[in-house]
Formats: sequence, C-alpha cells, structure tokens
Amino acid sequence: MKEIVLITGASGAIAKVLSKKIEKDYTIRFLTRKKKAENEFEWDLNNNTIDEQAFENVSHIIHLAGANISEKRWTEERKKELIDSRVNSAKLILNTLKNKNIKLKSFISASGINFYGIKTTDKIFAENDPAGNDFLSKVVQVWEKAADEFTEQNVAERVVKVRTAVVLSKNDGALAKMITPIKFGIGSPIGSGKQYMPWIHVDDICAIYEFALKNPEIRGSYNASAPQHTTNENLTRIAAKILKKPLFMPNVPAFVLKLMFGELADILLQGSRASSEKIIKAGFDFKFPVLEGALEDLLKKIIIKRLKYNAKASCKY
Repeated sequence: MKEIVLITGASGAIAKVLSKKIEKDYTIRFLTRKKKAENEFEWDLNNNTIDEQAFENVSHIIHLAGANISEKRWTEERKKELIDSRVNSAKLILNTLKNKNIKLKSFISASGINFYGIKTTDKIFAENDPAGNDFLSKVVQVWEKAADEFTEQNVAERVVKVRTAVVLSKNDGALAKMITPIKFGIGSPIGSGKQYMPWIHVDDICAIYEFALKNPEIRGSYNASAPQHTTNENLTRIAAKILKKPLFMPNVPAFVLKLMFGELADILLQGSRASSEKIIKAGFDFKFPVLEGALEDLLKKIIIKRLKYNAKASCKY
C-alpha cells in the first residue's frame, strides 16, 4: 500500500510538477483554499480551520504554502502576511497533528536561500553559515523555526528544510517576468547587473523534494541552488541569446526600481551565491547544473509553444 503524502501550496508550480513526479510511488493529497478534486482538502488560515480528514493515515507532509515574496510592495501589512502565511500555516498543521496524535515520518518544508541575507558579497554561503539580518532573512528564520517544532515536539521523525533559490519555470514565476521585456526587444540587466542570482530549474527543485522524501537520512537544512553561479546580467544575456533578441537598452537604474517597488526592489538589486555541495555530497544529481542548458530547455519550450500557436492561428485565415 502506498504511503500518503500531503502537499500544501497546491496552486504553485512546484506542487504541480512535484505531484506528477511522485504520484506513481505515493498517494497524493493537497491542502487548498478551495476544494476542486477528491484528493483536495480545504483549510483557511484566516479562520484557523482545516479539514482534519486530510491527515488520516498521512506519513509525510511537504509544506510549500506561503504568500509570494515578490508579488506586492512590502507594506507593514504585507510583511506580516508573508510571515503569517508561512509560520501560522505550519502551526495549524502541527496543532492538528498533535490533537489527532499523529506522528509523521517526515515534515519537509520549503525555505529560502535568503536565509543568509540578500546583500551582494564575495562569499559563497553554506548551510552552517549564520543567518543574515535583513527582512527576508528574518522571514526565513521564523519559517524554519516553525518547521523545527515538528521534531522538537515529537510530531515528526525528521524535518528537512529546502532553502530554495529562484525557481526557473516555463509557465510562471521569475523567468516569465524576466523574459517579457526581452521578447519585445527591450530587455536589459537591472541595477549594476553584477548582483548574483541563485537559481534552480523547476525539475531539479522537484527532484530535491523527491530525494528528501525517499531518503530518511536526509534531515536539516539544504541549499537548493544550482552548482553554477550567475549574475543578473549573465542570465539576461543568455536568455536574449536563446530567444534571438538583441540587448541594446541601458541597465534599468536602481532608483527606478526603488521608486516602483520600494523595499521589495532589494531582492532584485542584491544577491549572493549559495553552495550546493551538501546536497550533492548526499547523493543528489542535478539534471540542469549549467544555466545555459536550463534556459535552453525552458525557453525553447516557450518558443515551440508560440510557433504552434502562430501556426494554428494562421490556419484560420
């Protein structure tokens, strides 16, 4: 009989790809705000309610829920939402499991590569390096602390915290936003362009979750960032090359981004590198360790999709 895996953050790109990747080996359930399928169960963080049937015979929870960091300006209200969506959701799950006297084999939580801070430095951060002191670092620290409660309160045999870099996906997220101006011939690096941008292909981040799920010796924090480091400028130029688009516009000035996004602009203008050595030494192999290969895989799918759409549209006339 298959073990049951409960996944939160059901609407996100990672949950969608990951669930398809592991559905042959596990029975998948989702926690979602609005039930649409038989294997979905509703929860409401605002009212602190959850469908407890989601937890019947569950062995593993993959906790991906959390408000989008870059979706809105960081007002004080939004900052609170970013923290609460991560911490309070974990607390609701923890308390429900305690009330039902359920012990998990594993609680695998999303986390952020910004644990170390977002300031651009020459250092390559490893998991044993101290946390930073900016807002995003503080978000990640309380996020991970909420995850650690599952072992500290004896609700899970192990906890894994996946410190995730910028996930590159063909359908949504950061890459879609980055390539939009490039496709229109007005793309350019932002700020100095020299800020590092930790990244990972969506297939690799999902494979890391599968690896953590299937290997009981995996526990603690792991950087989920591709081995090859890059800057914003380098990523922009490689994307333009693959899309066969020119880059002639000047860099987007930092002050423009700060006017548009406020404090949120810092995550676009700053960035450091993170080491993937720990997860590799544990036995994980990256399918896309090199940026150009990752972008070719993702962007060519976008190009092919666009060509098919254009061909289909032309057939109507």
